[in-house]
Amino acid sequence: MRIITWNINSVRLRMPLVKKLTEEAAPDILCLQETKTPDEHFPVDDLRALGYEHQHFQGMKSYNGVAILSKYPLESKEIYTRVGREDCRHIAARVAHELGKFEVHNLYIPAGGDEPDVAANDKFAHKLDFVDEMSAWFKDRYSDDQRLVAVGDFNIAPYEHDVWSHKQLLKVVSHTPPETDRLAGMLASLNWTDVARHFVPEDEKTYTWWSYRNRDWKKSNRGRRLDHVWVTPPLKDNLSAYDVLTHTRDWEKPSDHVPVIVDFQF
Repeated sequence: MRIITWNINSVRLRMPLVKKLTEEAAPDILCLQETKTPDEHFPVDDLRALGYEHQHFQGMKSYNGVAILSKYPLESKEIYTRVGREDCRHIAARVAHELGKFEVHNLYIPAGGDEPDVAANDKFAHKLDFVDEMSAWFKDRYSDDQRLVAVGDFNIAPYEHDVWSHKQLLKVVSHTPPETDRLAGMLASLNWTDVARHFVPEDEKTYTWWSYRNRDWKKSNRGRRLDHVWVTPPLKDNLSAYDVLTHTRDWEKPSDHVPVIVDFQF
């Protein structure tokens, strides 16, 4: 089974890229973030034509939005409100796979604005509260012997080599200690495995996002690893491969994020 997570930055605008990705990489489950469309305008039929008969999504105009698209039936589809805001950032569904069911959580953690100061920046406070709530919620609701996958744009690059310059970005939102400490707490909540660092040594650079502000993103390579796939202990031994599709950043009118692939063997 192949799962791909991708911050698409408008699913309707980039539907041709979704089609290209699914033809090239053939995911069984595709999780999108920042779909930026209300549910009545979500491209259900276009995605069904690509083989994704089973869909679960929640969106809003111009901002946020998450979707789980599957070739396997989806059960127990849930939509969650986080830190008192109905802003389309967390959905979940149970995948009915013939070799066993597992639950997928698709998350779009708030970006957090520009200033890493909760007193001066409500967006940063919202982000920290969101991660704190997720940590407590996972720990209270589940146990680490359950089969769970968490994917999405977490908007946090937790480790030194998840950013182009650890020293220069320590005071830049996405890599500050208040964020990375909280994400570590969320990782510990169910003894999750961070799949990227299961396959890529922690002293090796790996990124999933490059700013649109960089004229030549490849030459400057000032990236960050903001997009994640985590699994609970029962699925760790089923992990078989991981890849970041960096070349998609060169596609016409690309997202600033690239797709992340995880393969499982059941």
